Amino acid sequence: MFSSFAFKIFQESIDTYHIKDNVSQEFSNPYPKDKVEHLLYRKNWIDTVQWHYEDIIRDPEINPDDALELKRKIDASNQDRTDLVEYIDSYFLDKYKSVEIRQDATINTESPAWALDRLSILALKIYHMQEEVDRKDASPEHIQKCTEKLNVLLEQKKDLSSAIDQLLKDIESGSKYMKVYKQMKMYNDDELNPVLRGQKG
Repeated sequence: MFSSFAFKIFQESIDTYHIKDNVSQEFSNPYPKDKVEHLLYRKNWIDTVQWHYEDIIRDPEINPDDALELKRKIDASNQDRTDLVEYIDSYFLDKYKSVEIRQDATINTESPAWALDRLSILALKIYHMQEEVDRKDASPEHIQKCTEKLNVLLEQKKDLSSAIDQLLKDIESGSKYMKVYKQMKMYNDDELNPVLRGQKG
């Protein structure tokens, strides 16, 4: 199943990141550029680095200049994340381009890649919640609460994985079809963001 295949790659990315556990570490993709594995690994690495950006920026003692620089890194990361999702959807569009779409076919509320985006984030939630469960310095109450949360996340993983695999099966059979809408983010565009537009000239 594709969801299981993708989740293993997400886990590999997360585990590799945490060997050094540093947002500034060098990125190296172990998969060839012409493989979907390459896109999935890169996608999760972006998510993993951003997860830790978000931790850092919430430090109440953070220097304001550092916070501003980090905010801009988060903005750039969000754009990279969106681009990767669209690349992954392009993979699925190409894969299923010869499928004959049925007359009664319907479109899904989200594309396969955006569902995989949720699975990537879920992999991070599971990893970090497991860390909390395994903490030796935490109270029994904390560990119990985190264990309960981890069980919910694992149930969510099961449900989301099933939904992704069913969606791909439906697209492959022609009973669902997919479209990719290029994300029209306005806040980075100096023609659409009024603050940036005001600085032109």
